[in-house]
Amino acid sequence: MDFSKFFIDRPIFAAVLSIVILAAGLIAIPILPVTEYPDVVPPSVVVRAVYPGANPKVIAETVATPLEEAINGVENMMYIKSVAGSDGVLQTTVTFRTGTDPDEAQVHVQNRVNQALARLPEDVRRQGVTTQKQSPNLTMVVHLVSPDGRYGALYLRNYATLKVKDELARLPGVGSTQAWGAGDYAMRIWLNPDQVAARGLTAGDVVRAVREQNVQVSAGQLGAEPLPEGSDFLISINAQGRLRTEEEFGNIVIKSGAGGEIVRLADVARLELGAGDYTLRSQLDGKDAIGIGIFQSPGANAIELSDAVRAKMDELATRFPEGLAYKVIYDPTVFVRDSIKAVVTTLMEAVGLVVLVVILFLQTWRASIIPLLAVPVSIVGTFAVLYLLGFSINTLTLFGLVLAIGIVVDDA
Repeated sequence: MDFSKFFIDRPIFAAVLSIVILAAGLIAIPILPVTEYPDVVPPSVVVRAVYPGANPKVIAETVATPLEEAINGVENMMYIKSVAGSDGVLQTTVTFRTGTDPDEAQVHVQNRVNQALARLPEDVRRQGVTTQKQSPNLTMVVHLVSPDGRYGALYLRNYATLKVKDELARLPGVGSTQAWGAGDYAMRIWLNPDQVAARGLTAGDVVRAVREQNVQVSAGQLGAEPLPEGSDFLISINAQGRLRTEEEFGNIVIKSGAGGEIVRLADVARLELGAGDYTLRSQLDGKDAIGIGIFQSPGANAIELSDAVRAKMDELATRFPEGLAYKVIYDPTVFVRDSIKAVVTTLMEAVGLVVLVVILFLQTWRASIIPLLAVPVSIVGTFAVLYLLGFSINTLTLFGLVLAIGIVVDDA
């Protein structure tokens, strides 16, 4: 049976089918995910642990090995890779087979990590072991910068963490956000080796004293059950536990003698409020800056995400302190927008040329109706097929449409 003859003999059916294909394509266009490139990277989950003061060899033996032994063999896992840095940070990346649900993979890995927590050093458990799915699609990078140099990198990092990062993370389509640059605020304690040795102390004694005296605990209540005679009120007691300033930390008692002598932290160390990590530094146009990377969640529309991020940053900028500004340094959706514009332009040119060529050679409008309708129906209907197959609008699919326009025109 001739496939073309079937539709030629049934013009009403062919017209209705064309309308259905065109409508399906128009419905699919706004809900299709838009990215720069196809999502072919297998999903992965990152486990991050911190062991302060440990070198890579110690981290590999005491932290990486227990975690890898527990995680190994998790459902749909392809391979696992661990990287231990000299800053005491371990990052274990678990890569899964393509098509695995990232949320389910994160849950499976988290369950395995919980089984290994008892085998990890106490310092690592105290710092915490985090498990989060990793999104390979870096959609945008927003920089916070002080154009007049009024604010340093530490202030910018703290402001980005408290005021900006979480606001962006709550936007639809955002998989995760990550800040680059200076570390978070921390109390830096620089021990004087001579003073420590002269008083018969070690670095462990200092660490132990800081942990014991810098805690937030419940101080209890006055007037709690069983009530004493004449007690009419129940009063909660608030006690200052967490230390905040250099002076408060300097008053920590490290050692006390039988004769009443006291050794305080300020006697053996220099204290300053600074960054917890100096391994990374970010600059923009020669000035300190903090970069915030926005990663797109699977299936999200990159163009809508870009517009939402810019709108949110414009809103947040109205509340910025004087001397603080933001710049969008990296935004690949610019190329996606240009590609879509190029395809639309090419489509319009193709339709126009078909009409012009057919009219010039056939010298009739009636003969040009079929190619005039076939091109937009074929192109727009393609988006419905892309949606059904789970594809996205990206550079490669748009290039394919550009090439297909020539074939459609030729057949029409």
